[in-house]
Amino acid sequence: MSYEAKFKVWRGDDGAGELTDYTVEVNEGEVVLDIIHRLQATQAPDLAVRWNCKAGKCGSCSAEINGMPRLMCMTRMSTFTEDETITVTPIRTFPVIRDLVTDVSFNYEKARQIPSFDPGDVKPGEFRMQQEDVERSQEFRKCIECYLCQNVCHVIRDHEENKPEFAGPRFLMRIAELEMHPADQADRREIAAKDHGLGFCNITKCCTEVCPEHIKITDNALIPMKERVVGRKYDPVVWLGTKLGIVRKGQDTPSA
Repeated sequence: MSYEAKFKVWRGDDGAGELTDYTVEVNEGEVVLDIIHRLQATQAPDLAVRWNCKAGKCGSCSAEINGMPRLMCMTRMSTFTEDETITVTPIRTFPVIRDLVTDVSFNYEKARQIPSFDPGDVKPGEFRMQQEDVERSQEFRKCIECYLCQNVCHVIRDHEENKPEFAGPRFLMRIAELEMHPADQADRREIAAKDHGLGFCNITKCCTEVCPEHIKITDNALIPMKERVVGRKYDPVVWLGTKLGIVRKGQDTPSA
């Protein structure tokens, strides 16, 4: 069973652009990315779109569909009515290169600024972890770097001037993953607050709402990182223990 659907697709580049109307065939079981590919094949061969796996695992086909940030390959046409006009536009927070393709290099720049995993002097086979410790950071590794969380974070979406100081939820989550890993010897709290702008986050949970992997970014990464930063800075016992060198990473109280 097929029908004709009405689409409005943003066409343009970094200079200017506009929504262009199309009518495209839709078949049962298809997703928005299928329709965009059919549009390329039949009416708009020069339409630029970024995609790769078509399985919701590469994060490449991020777009805004009827104003909602989504993966095109995971948005089924059956979620819309047959007489509904579907609008597809590029994600808003990053500069447009052409049509539905945006320049997300901001994210790679932020990724390079985060110090890598630091096991210290521990040699292979010497360290043991509890399963609870494994599971705590495992959730964050499901991230497919679609950057939808970055796109909806109003700290950078609405305030271009914040980008130099704010890494965004995806990379604050990466810092949290490393900070919560018991084998990582680096203390990430200082860089989270001073270098990557953790204090800018006001926990609106918009990042969590759009995550296609259903990672609880706000509750499980950002809020715990805020608690760790505040505890280190304002808890008098921890502050004194840090100064005396008897508080190690992950501790809330001095060791005996």
